[in-house]
Amino acid sequence: MSAHRHGPQPKSTAPPTRGRPARLSRELIVSTALRCDLTTLTMRELASRLGVSHSALYRWVRDREGLFDLISEVMVERILPPDDPTEHTWRSWLASLAWAMHDEFLAVPGYAARVAHPHRHNPASFGRLRERVEAAFIAAGAAPEAAQQSWYVFGLGVVQWLGAVDQGVSMDGAPPRFDLFLDTLLRGLPARLPVEHPRSDAQRSRP
Repeated sequence: MSAHRHGPQPKSTAPPTRGRPARLSRELIVSTALRCDLTTLTMRELASRLGVSHSALYRWVRDREGLFDLISEVMVERILPPDDPTEHTWRSWLASLAWAMHDEFLAVPGYAARVAHPHRHNPASFGRLRERVEAAFIAAGAAPEAAQQSWYVFGLGVVQWLGAVDQGVSMDGAPPRFDLFLDTLLRGLPARLPVEHPRSDAQRSRP
């Protein structure tokens, strides 16, 4: 039987253990960024909020543009309805999508205003959104070209409206009514066959 040693044991010379820094992930980065005002958020501030070094964050996200791409990926996942639009559900499907865009985009200060600017959104993520919206218009009976034009009307209309609200546009003191806007928008969609632009007699006489 081995003898037990008594008396004080030598103290460890290892430094005291501190809490580990946050383990970075796509979800953690985005969820933290979405709690900030994106109009003023810097990469350094985001790293501080995450409890990591600036260089550690850059291993995940190269810059602010990359951060917004990451945010857009998550946003599109959140807003897309889980089901596919059909001949009977396309209008309610689009309404659900538009309201999800309203709720999610405006919940993050600065996001709607940013994506309302041309070339300021993630082409891959918004390309997926476009495909689903065009599928809804095709389900409604629109030809592919008309479905494409309908996507531009729907997508630009909703995003520009939300961007204006995000920037505090004045509506003569009245609260912004997204329900009225959306009802008016969907009544005119999908796009139909081209209608000749009404011109005056003077315009018709011009070469």
